[in-house]
Amino acid sequence: MNKIHFMTQGCSANQADTEIMAGLLMENDYLIVEDLNDAELVVFNTCTVKGPTESNFKKKLKELDRLGKKIVIAGCIPQAEKDADVVKQYSCIGPREVDKIVEVVENTLEGQVVSKLGDSGESRLNLPKRRKNRLIEIVPIAQGCLGSCNYCKTKQARGNLVSVPIKEIIRHVTCAVSEGAKEIWLTSQDNGCYGYDLKTNIVELLKEVVKIKGNFKVRVGMANPNSILDFLEDLIEIMKDDKVYKFIHIPLQAGSNKVLKDMNRQYGVEDFVYIVHKLRKEIPEITILTDIICGYPTESKEDFEETIRVIKETKPDLMNISRFWPRPKTKAAKLKPVPTNELKRRTRETTTLFHKIAKEINNSWIGWEGKVLIIQHGKNNTSVGMNSSYKQVVLKERISLGTERNVKINNSKEFYLEGI
Repeated sequence: MNKIHFMTQGCSANQADTEIMAGLLMENDYLIVEDLNDAELVVFNTCTVKGPTESNFKKKLKELDRLGKKIVIAGCIPQAEKDADVVKQYSCIGPREVDKIVEVVENTLEGQVVSKLGDSGESRLNLPKRRKNRLIEIVPIAQGCLGSCNYCKTKQARGNLVSVPIKEIIRHVTCAVSEGAKEIWLTSQDNGCYGYDLKTNIVELLKEVVKIKGNFKVRVGMANPNSILDFLEDLIEIMKDDKVYKFIHIPLQAGSNKVLKDMNRQYGVEDFVYIVHKLRKEIPEITILTDIICGYPTESKEDFEETIRVIKETKPDLMNISRFWPRPKTKAAKLKPVPTNELKRRTRETTTLFHKIAKEINNSWIGWEGKVLIIQHGKNNTSVGMNSSYKQVVLKERISLGTERNVKINNSKEFYLEGI
């Protein structure tokens, strides 16, 4: 049996693609190995969102070459950079052709350099999968998006929105739950625009998912504010269902309307603030994750202070904070960058504020009692679970995975809670 090792960067959509490719290879008698040294071939599933991620990819690629491994480059880098030297030197497979992984691996092991960077038109659902965590089923509900952000490289790789029909998703989720999945992650580049090409939306999908029999919870992935506004009231109602985590990921990116316009985001700061306040009013225990880009080229110091003001007002529980990184072939890459020292200062200030807010919010959970689902084991004989608001709870004992445990929160850290 040929031994294959996977390396995966990036978002949950990339993680899902890796699980599908691994499942297809296993079905065709390949052995998936965790130790790189044991592998004959490495499938490197890449991400193109940030410059440092791509630099890390190039560094690791050189290491794989030194080790003499056969390599298949998958994911967004080859799809977005079809003319790059790296795409010509190695076998490549894009995110819209993951169903062709067996063919690509076979040919690569035979010494060929092959490329599958088109669009097979095949749904990625209901294919064999090898879950990294047997309790978590990552469900790609759409490919691409309806946006055209001036800084985004992912659009070049994933393309325009193509949603998976609700019936296909329900069949997939039903099967996953029957196999023991306890968490269902609905993921795409923008869950908010899911179904627009099919005359439906994420709310209609959720209504059908929660009808599936079984003990599981649904985590809704990232949704942009402009999309959410179209169905906010209905989204709030379905999120009150016991099978839906009280968790939502809404990107802000910048607290200045001028900068949002320069980014070509399709919403205003007031939209983000309204949605957050509305969600917190209707679902007080909700966990809100947001994204912030520090130092977009047109962001002045005053613009940045507006971002800080909005963060202080809305107090997101979780934040993905990124420095602006110019990505090749994007409009933003042509703009004059913010000086490096100022870029670092803004990132530090945002991060410090986030840590302060996170600690305050997590402190407010001390004394809470309720159920957590144990999804993984941690260090030093600990177990990690999620409560109904998708707050991470650490328990200082070894508990069987998939167990629901009644706990009381007795301590908090910046990024997790501790329970007994």
